[in-house]
Amino acid sequence: MIRRLIGKLLGRTRAEAPAAASGPPPLPLGRRVEIPAAEHGIDPALLDANAVRVVRTLKDAGFDAYIVGGAVRDLLVGLKPKDFDVATDATPEQVKQLFRRAFVIGRRFRLVHVIFGRGREHEVIEVSTFRAYLDPDAADAVPSNEKTSRAELQGRSHAVDASGRVLRDNVWGPQVEDAARRDFTVNAMYYDPLTHTLVDYHGGLPDARDRVLRMIGDPATRYREDPVRIVRVVRFAAKLGFGIEPATRAPVDALAPLLANVPVSRLFDEMVKLLQTGHAIASLAQLREVKLPRGVFPILDLVLAQTGRGDGADRFVQLALADTDRRVAEGKPVAPSFLLACLLWHEVQARWQALRADGTPPVPSLQQAVDAVFDARIGDISGRGKLGADMREIWTMQPRFERRTGRGPQSLVEVPRYRAGWDFLRLRADAGEVDAALVEWWEDFALGSDEDREAMIEAARESQPGRRSGSGDKGARRRRKAAGPAGGAASAHEAGGQAGAGATVSASGEAGPGRAGAQAAGRGDEDAAADGDDGTGAQDEEDAGGEGGEGGAAAPAARKPRKRRRRRRKPAGDSDAGAPSGDAAGAAAAATGSPDDDA
Repeated sequence: MIRRLIGKLLGRTRAEAPAAASGPPPLPLGRRVEIPAAEHGIDPALLDANAVRVVRTLKDAGFDAYIVGGAVRDLLVGLKPKDFDVATDATPEQVKQLFRRAFVIGRRFRLVHVIFGRGREHEVIEVSTFRAYLDPDAADAVPSNEKTSRAELQGRSHAVDASGRVLRDNVWGPQVEDAARRDFTVNAMYYDPLTHTLVDYHGGLPDARDRVLRMIGDPATRYREDPVRIVRVVRFAAKLGFGIEPATRAPVDALAPLLANVPVSRLFDEMVKLLQTGHAIASLAQLREVKLPRGVFPILDLVLAQTGRGDGADRFVQLALADTDRRVAEGKPVAPSFLLACLLWHEVQARWQALRADGTPPVPSLQQAVDAVFDARIGDISGRGKLGADMREIWTMQPRFERRTGRGPQSLVEVPRYRAGWDFLRLRADAGEVDAALVEWWEDFALGSDEDREAMIEAARESQPGRRSGSGDKGARRRRKAAGPAGGAASAHEAGGQAGAGATVSASGEAGPGRAGAQAAGRGDEDAAADGDDGTGAQDEEDAGGEGGEGGAAAPAARKPRKRRRRRRKPAGDSDAGAPSGDAAGAAAAATGSPDDDA
């Protein structure tokens, strides 16, 4: 538009202006070719039922609709697509009216997300409207990029920035122009799942069979329109095993700096896709050949720096990427938070150790290290809070795996993301960071019964260095029942003897709290926590419930002999001064009707 205005001011005719210009050739629109099922060979069994449902609904409403883009490309090479996109001549508002759960999203490209299912099992079918191809010279130009020109973009349907990148593209048009706008020939095909007809405008089917990536139109111009295509060509080449056509590859190095103008959130999404294609290691090899400027992908900068060194960080990252590729090949879900936690682990660990060396306590130092790495490597992206919470949980579980006594193991295996934390620990063991026996211990503990877990905790306590001989016998003690009235009297007498100054014995044989017992009543929670370290808390609570419940309340009235109880001694090295005896605490619990947590 600006060039045309200048041409008019200078008195140029309409025919003179193109002759004077030396810009790229116009984008080829191509020719429509309809290919039957017998020739393209797409397997209908690989289709997604919800995507077919969306196409059928649109066609029943009188619109044209096709499965489009990467889904068609994957179907042609025999892969089951991860996502299905649909293109139609219906506007976003018209699409939204046809589906109960549909939402119009996006500013740069307005799309409709049609949602099926709920929770983690939900599926999103992305529906786009056929777009017109417009001459970039006719677009509204803004002085800078999308980050700094949001005010100028308000209300515009077709706009480009100073580098030629398309910032708004919401002008609807015919299917032939929509195909010309797409990046690569293999991504510009349309498949009708109802008639099984493939529509090809730019020779995408021959390129798919030749396994080559070819840009539609002038590659340099198309990269300027959307610099993310530089990353996409690397991702597709690694994922599909395709070669890159020389003319498509030639401008990549020179135009890679344009990626700095792309919003961080979009770059982050492309990076995650790059690492979760199932060919992450091949993708990194492709990236090494493309001279991307540092700082565009901070996480990839770190990964590329770590890999190839042959040290522990290199082994760990290589194992994490190989594990991700394996899960994708097996059709298992891959969480971005787990993979990113693996890639950033050693940087977090280094910052954590540095902060601890300066005297910062372990937990605050870990949180500070995580925040610093997030700011440096991830930045301000959509969904950062949830992503960060998942990664923090995986990282903070690692020190907890080292502690295998007390109630810690039981509470750890009940954490919702325990399995992710254990998988992370397994990778660390495979890389030689931790002992493989630790991984096996936690796997057995998670699968064991309550009795197995109690025995494993007790064995772990016994194996601790510097532990006094015989102190572990306390966890194996079980209370013996009295044989008769004489036994009840003996039990009461023994309880009185053990209580000493800490408790008194009533006429009925029950031990009541004395001065020391009353002073220790406020320390019940502390004593319970100390007892929990023995690893026998579950059994003790069961025993206490039987003794301090109905039987304990009925004993004074029926004059029945009480069960013999032993006072639990505190672990070696702790003072018993002021601690209530077992019978004193049991009597107090019986009086209030609450379980004997301190027993």
